[in-house]
Amino acid sequence: MTERDLIINVAGVERTFMLNERKVQALGGVDMQIYRASFVVLMGPSGSGKTTLLNLIGGLDQPTAGTIRIEDQRLDRLSGSALAALRRRIGFIFQSFALMPTASAYENVELGLRLSGNVPRKEWDARIRRCLGALGLSAWMDHRPYELSGGQQQRVAIARALAIRPQIILADEPTGDLDSKTGRQVLALLRALVDQEHVTLIVATHDPAAADFATDLYQLRDGRIASSELDRTLAPVTV
Repeated sequence: MTERDLIINVAGVERTFMLNERKVQALGGVDMQIYRASFVVLMGPSGSGKTTLLNLIGGLDQPTAGTIRIEDQRLDRLSGSALAALRRRIGFIFQSFALMPTASAYENVELGLRLSGNVPRKEWDARIRRCLGALGLSAWMDHRPYELSGGQQQRVAIARALAIRPQIILADEPTGDLDSKTGRQVLALLRALVDQEHVTLIVATHDPAAADFATDLYQLRDGRIASSELDRTLAPVTV
């Protein structure tokens, strides 16, 4: 295995919920090391714990047991303001795109910059145009979501996540609402961003095509890691 720069360490993480006075275990002791500029894919059936794990890594939830560290920060020991600041360094991509329906592609990306506060205001216009242009959307930046295809809407969501200059991007079922051809195009685009922008990407998905783009592949079952393929050698992707 080549030497890699550790960015996220998940150690003994468990997550349980109470459902109708019954304890449900969503994660049952997960250990995972995630390295900078990697494309990590979490695969498994519904209920396997993929989204729960993604939410824990993103600081949207806290584990019942175990620890998650991003670089030198242990998430469960951060104050509310420190955790909010950490989340502003993370880009989120959702299956439903989560775009403002009355806003243009340009305005949707701008909203991400406004909420994150990571990029100086004077740089917004150039950053928005660069990210949309890199995703092939220069001609569509004034269009609203209903005027765009599903693949184009997902690319706007990716541009919004990328514009804030994140260290980490978390994507929950990013190809779930797309046809197989468009889904592969989005996955290739995400992999190219990892190769070219050196962000760390973690994708939770049912889509078996994602395995073709992953540097690290984890199969989850019943809240545990059933198998893994780490530091896979794949050719760089360009789009």
